[in-house]
Amino acid sequence: MKAFELIQPASLDAALEALPGARDTKARDRVKLLAGGQDLLGELKEHLIEPQTLVNLKSIPGLDAIEHRDDGSLRLGALVTLARIEEDRTLRERFALLAEAAGAVASVQIRNAGTLGGNLCQRPRCWYYRHEQAVCIKKGGSECFAYGGLNKYNAILGGGPSYIVHPSDVAPALVALEAQAVIRGKRGERQIPLEQFFTLPSEGSVLRENVLTSEEILTHVIVPAQSGAPWRSTYLKFRERGSYDFALSAVALRLSMDGDKVRAARLVLGGVAPIPWRCEKAEKALVGREIDAQTAEFVGKLALEGAEPLEHNAYKILLTQGLITKALRKLAS
Repeated sequence: MKAFELIQPASLDAALEALPGARDTKARDRVKLLAGGQDLLGELKEHLIEPQTLVNLKSIPGLDAIEHRDDGSLRLGALVTLARIEEDRTLRERFALLAEAAGAVASVQIRNAGTLGGNLCQRPRCWYYRHEQAVCIKKGGSECFAYGGLNKYNAILGGGPSYIVHPSDVAPALVALEAQAVIRGKRGERQIPLEQFFTLPSEGSVLRENVLTSEEILTHVIVPAQSGAPWRSTYLKFRERGSYDFALSAVALRLSMDGDKVRAARLVLGGVAPIPWRCEKAEKALVGREIDAQTAEFVGKLALEGAEPLEHNAYKILLTQGLITKALRKLAS
């Protein structure tokens, strides 16, 4: 690990002051933000990044707050740990989908240290990206080595020119919950749907996975109150190991029911695309239908429409369709 300067800002404004300007693209790699450190410290040890400066966000008061608002909405600071999200009683009652997703992350030890913001902003886990000597397209190279190489864990939807999958568990759940991202920069604050926070490799720069500029910090996530008829939700994750593993495929599903029929739906996939993959056609197809075997099969096919598996990951199509069926049956019972 290369030596670096550690800055401990006492306020958000002080942290922003330590960041480079938005146009200074070369400085992006010289200054990095430190939250829980579960991903960043691994990158430092593996020499994937060698910043000159780390800005420690943990020293900023207020970024670790969970706020249950009177209107039923939820405001989460980016420094809230995954363990607190999983264990907060009111959160579990109102937003069970998010609590389930947070509880699916890695191990207890990692959830105790890992933060919401860090989980949303973590870098790819593709083993070519994580190999110090593999200069793949995500590290400024000219090609995605996974495309013609070992791609068992890579994308089947939205891939190209990089075929990473986004590793976050809480991201699909939050997109399904219609969450908003609060972003603070030197020019002020902006709020966008979390669904728009993530970027495909074919959009903008292939070197990054979200819309944050070098002068911005993700400070909060806001989850709106669950309006309308009562919603049912679930988060299902399939992984090779029972714990401490990333998703081969995951399903975040919310349903609002009108008797035996679906009134509204939100379906977001994880582990199969470079972003949390929202299945809008499948959502629309669910509306007005009863959940039976025929519906589950039809919706599963729609959700995976357009999938382009690589040599070693076609199994993800049937796996994901099976998870969708399981999730639908769970919420219909």
